[in-house]
Amino acid sequence: MDLRRTLLATTALPLLVALVPAATGAQWAPRSSGTDAELRGLSVVSPRVVWVSGTRGRFARTTDGGATWRVDSIAGASALDLRAIHALDARRAWAISAGPAEEGKANIYATTDGGARWTRQWFTEQRGVFLDAIAFWDARHGIAMSDPVDGRFYVLTTDDGGATWTRVPPERLPPALPGEAAFAASGSCLAIRGARSAWIATGGGATARVFRSTDRGRSWAVAETPVAAGAASAGIFSLAFRDARHGVAVGGDFTKPRERTPNVALTSDGGRTWRRARGPLPAGYMSAVTYVPGAAGPTLVAVGLAGTARSLDGGESWTMTDSTAYNSVRFVAPRDGGYAAGPAGRVARWRGTVR
Repeated sequence: MDLRRTLLATTALPLLVALVPAATGAQWAPRSSGTDAELRGLSVVSPRVVWVSGTRGRFARTTDGGATWRVDSIAGASALDLRAIHALDARRAWAISAGPAEEGKANIYATTDGGARWTRQWFTEQRGVFLDAIAFWDARHGIAMSDPVDGRFYVLTTDDGGATWTRVPPERLPPALPGEAAFAASGSCLAIRGARSAWIATGGGATARVFRSTDRGRSWAVAETPVAAGAASAGIFSLAFRDARHGVAVGGDFTKPRERTPNVALTSDGGRTWRRARGPLPAGYMSAVTYVPGAAGPTLVAVGLAGTARSLDGGESWTMTDSTAYNSVRFVAPRDGGYAAGPAGRVARWRGTVR
């Protein structure tokens, strides 16, 4: 869905940059990404290897825990917005560009050499396609998704590392609601788990919903959630699962970033049913959420324009830790492998352990 006209512009900056101190929230240690692009794509491979992507075809990669970043643009993509990126390691990654396909903005790119060269693996000019997210279960099996076309979400899958992408027959997905779409806000409206499970979060319609698949996207079911919706700018923006059953959905209204609404829902049955978290809830719109592996309990960190929120009880209650705006957040093991990305090239690494 088009948050697309709310983003900031960017300019080209040097290829390799070092850490520059800056003010930020108490839990985040800033890292200079070397670009002022609006960053929404974020893939954390390990505490040392991280990729980010954003406007003007920009991407950046670190292999030393954020001390330095290699910054560049995908050739021929300077007019594109790379809203999501998924990396397997320091050399292999995929990125999508978000925007109307009829304007040449729906593309999937791949690199196998750390970003030195990118190949466009897939594109379409079909009206209505607007890519939101991409993810891979392993090096061969991946999934990407777009807003609905002709009343059904547009889901692509690959079984050969992206050499070919095939649309899931639309009749295998439940019909979309009027106005329903997904938010290309952080690449995390699409979540995967294990070898075959996937979930898609929606908004924009009368009800915020979660689509689920247990067969790598070949068939889908859908469930309603209590996350506030009812406006084109409101609904679920991000999903995360800590196992096949337990997951969290966060969202809100990005045009009202500090408005308190029902913005967290929880599931304990793999997404078949959802309930509202007990609270207190995060203080406003949250665009991304992640579990923290290795924490003492089921710990989560969420970010949005209102700042960073943390939960130590599986998402039931939340505490705001700062008010710095971020778009995306990811943690990997060990539990200090957490990064966030956001407006004006903002990148930060979590300071210390979460719990």
